[in-house]
Order: sequence, then C-alpha cells, then structure tokens
Amino acid sequence: MIDITLQNFEADLLAASMNTPVLLDIWAPWCGPCKQLGPVLEKLEAEYGGRFILAKLNSDEQPEIAGQLSQAFGVRSIPFCVMFAGGQPVDGFVGALPAEQIRQFLDKHVPLESELAAEEELQEAEALLEGGDSDAALDKLQAALQADPKNEVARFDLVKALLERQDLGAAREAFAPVAAQAADTLIPHPRFAALAAWMGCGEAAQDAPAAAALQDAIAANKRDFEARFLLAQCLAWSGRFTEAMDELLEIVMRDKAWNEQAARKLYVALLEILTPLQPKAAAGKEPVGKVQLTGHAATQPANPVVDSYRRKLSMALF
Repeated sequence: MIDITLQNFEADLLAASMNTPVLLDIWAPWCGPCKQLGPVLEKLEAEYGGRFILAKLNSDEQPEIAGQLSQAFGVRSIPFCVMFAGGQPVDGFVGALPAEQIRQFLDKHVPLESELAAEEELQEAEALLEGGDSDAALDKLQAALQADPKNEVARFDLVKALLERQDLGAAREAFAPVAAQAADTLIPHPRFAALAAWMGCGEAAQDAPAAAALQDAIAANKRDFEARFLLAQCLAWSGRFTEAMDELLEIVMRDKAWNEQAARKLYVALLEILTPLQPKAAAGKEPVGKVQLTGHAATQPANPVVDSYRRKLSMALF
C-alpha cells in the first residue's frame, strides 16, 4: 500500500500504473465508510497477490488531486476509488462496497495470473532476442502463448522471429490463430496484416527468378513493375527491408494505383514491422475527464529509419 501525495503522484501512481493497475482509495480520517472500506481493500490487495497496487489519498491533505479526480468522474462523496491503468484513470466506484462487488470491479481491470505469467515469459524472450539468443527466445515466446494464447505481442514476436529465420511453415502455424484478424476486410489488425504481407513475400520468393535477372529486367524497362515488385518481395524476405521499400517507392512514384496499390500496401506493411511497439497502455480504455497526465502518455518510440521512410512515402503520395 502506498500513500499518494503531490510529490509522488507521477512516480508512484501514474508511472507505476503503466506496468501494474493501481487502485487509488480517496478517503478522509473523519469518514466512517472510509474506515470500513480500507481494511477490505487491504485484504483484497493481499488476495490478488501483486496483480494490482493499492494506493491511498487523504483528501483533506491532498485536496487538489482529490478535487480533480472527483470533478472528472462527477463524484462529490467519499470513499471514492479510482482505477489507474496505462498512466490514466480508467474507472471508479463510490462507497464502501462489499468485497464481492469490489472483486467484480477489479476483475474488469486486473490481469489474470496466466496473463502475468505470459508477460514474464515475454519480457525474458525480448531480453534474449536483444542478446542474440533466438533459440531460447523462441522457447520463451511459445511458453508465453501457452500461458496466454491471446497475448498479441507474444504472437507477433513469435511469428516475426520465425520469419526472420525464414521458417515459413512454422510461421504459418503460429500465425493461424490470428489469420482471420489479419484478413478482416473492415478492420484488419495492422501488425498481423503486416506479418501476413511478409509471409506473402516468402511465398513469392520461393519461385522467383534470381535477383540479378530481376535487376536486368528493371534496367531494361524502368516500368516493369512486376519485376520490381517481385524484387522488393525477395529483398523483404531476406530481411533487407529498406532496400525493398526503395524498390516499392519507385513503383509508387511512377504509378500509385498499380495493381490496386500493391506497392504502397506492402511498403506500409514493412513499415509496420519495423515500427517499435508502443508502451503498454490501458487496453481499450480512454482516460476519464480532463485529468491530464504529463510525461506518461503512450508515445511511439522514435526510430529514425522508420520516420525517414514514412516521410518518403508521404512525399511520393502527395
């Protein structure tokens, strides 16, 4: 349990909630229901075994924070509890609710034990990948998906790692549970759709002529888009993404609409694969009211290569 003040509000509440949900209990020493609720929340924190953090805010001592949150949620009474996730307030409840009702509230926001286990495996896998131990990383990613088959980051990282090895068969098998999301014609999952495009590059590369033959065809006819697109697919399959995007950009600059914008679509897919994942935020939750959280919003990590190629595409299109 943590006592929240203006001094530790960002570090111990906002920043902490980027990794673990934080339930903030707003109370006052003179409030009878607050005294009833406090022990219940403390028991639940122990019961949930670290799946959420309990924080307390004395509204008499910290009226500025309490006032902002009360205004954001339209609440004027205490005890008042606010759930923070991804650096933002996402939900709340008022009053000394019984433990079972609070459990129902918590279960909407607190990860399952299996989800936490998957996250631990995923973090270890990412560290192994950074260290160059892809074999051990693959084992960890598979363990993460066994613990939580719905973990999209683990699924993406596993398929990506298999494609980097050019193991198309294993990649297809790992990708199968999310193939429908990638192929959704209304709202396709952008990262899974990008993996599908990369697998398409692998399939095309299997029967493609030698790169030298494709380059000769392009040299003879700059508008041989079929040869240029196939060369881009082969380059992407071998992991030479920027070279592949250079070829695709040549097509876009000459004929944006060629083959139903196939060059632009593959270019965007390769950018998606190269783009670092955003920091974890509150899944599907929007911040409530006007409580602004400086310094802890989920922002896209900078990547000079990705930024440069995004600009190139924008210039080619407009």
